[in-house]
Amino acid sequence: MNILAFNIGETLMKLVQDSGFAGFFADGGWRNLIMIAIACVLLYLGIVKKFEPLLLVGIAFGCLLTNLPGAGLYNLNLWDAYINGTAFTTASGEVIEHISFTDIIHEGGLLDIFYIGVKAGLYPSLIFMGVGAMTDFGPLISNPKSMLMGAAAQLGVFVAFFGAICLGFTGPEAASIGIIGGADGPTAIFLTTRLAPALLGAIAIAAYSSMALIPLIQPPIMRLLTRKEDRKIKMVQSREVTKTERIVFPVIVSIFVILLLPSTAPLIGCLMLGNLFRECGVTERLSDTVQNALMNIVTIFLATAVGATTVAERFLSLQTIKIIALGLVAFAISTAGGLLGGDVMCALSGKKINPLIGSAGVSAVPMAARVSQVEGQKYNPGNFLLMHAMGPNVAGVIGSAIAAGFLLAVFG
Repeated sequence: MNILAFNIGETLMKLVQDSGFAGFFADGGWRNLIMIAIACVLLYLGIVKKFEPLLLVGIAFGCLLTNLPGAGLYNLNLWDAYINGTAFTTASGEVIEHISFTDIIHEGGLLDIFYIGVKAGLYPSLIFMGVGAMTDFGPLISNPKSMLMGAAAQLGVFVAFFGAICLGFTGPEAASIGIIGGADGPTAIFLTTRLAPALLGAIAIAAYSSMALIPLIQPPIMRLLTRKEDRKIKMVQSREVTKTERIVFPVIVSIFVILLLPSTAPLIGCLMLGNLFRECGVTERLSDTVQNALMNIVTIFLATAVGATTVAERFLSLQTIKIIALGLVAFAISTAGGLLGGDVMCALSGKKINPLIGSAGVSAVPMAARVSQVEGQKYNPGNFLLMHAMGPNVAGVIGSAIAAGFLLAVFG
């Protein structure tokens, strides 16, 4: 009887020691508890407050899963070995000199496999294809001058880059942080996986936090940098864009931009292909699939995989706070840059352009354009700026991809 009791006690003790709960009492286990709490806060913001829920819920749950001790869904050491080109020792004691994606599939967990699509640049490119299929480029084609406001709104990217350099980040890390200013999550992820993969979790959360806070961050800056009488300007309806123009535009942009900056090929190529599916008139099924089924599936994989990179030992640091702060500053400066571009366009056009649409020059489609619409109607209820703001908004998407391509060409 005593032997039986001893065996049961020993079995229960081993069960407790092998459980994930024991991991909370191990060295550094408190960090996992903090990350689980952060994941729960992010879930609250995504579900209750509806802050970018399609992405934030997945990111938060990926963060939760990766920080549960013993789950083994994402292995930081495995990816460090892959990125740094160092040897990796498996659980069975086998030493792998050079880690490949095949080794990651064999040795990693479920979220490691998800993350391969992020590291390969597959998910961000497919997201861009979906954005292209869902976006009407007509406002930009009918008013190409709005491209200047999209370009001006990239100001925050480079200000944040130099700010990060001053705070001690390396060139590739600063480039990855700076692109947050474009308010384009997929572009930030695409660039970071190539230049500073160790910072991906913090940069992704900073990028999507900025996008989620657009309705809070932009209006005060819009009121500060524009005059009240200019906010009342009612813009005339743009000319109608022909079908030929809509079809030719993505082809021309792809040729010109990719030849100028070949590193932009995955993002610009997929963006324009998605838009061509939308506009050519013979691929409705493909356009519908890209806009809905494919976009939703890729979003699940992308968000969960990015959330998995928020490992406690890497995420909980002063560096993360610096990244999030720089990201918010970069976005605010990009908004200001777009608005200043709008002020210039307003003056040059003889008060025919409402400067509020300049704030839509950031890449967050169509949220930034909607904020311009809401602010414009506060000062002139009969004003409808949404379609006019879509011009700079689309230009911002292209501009952030070009900025990322430039930084990748310099530091890649």
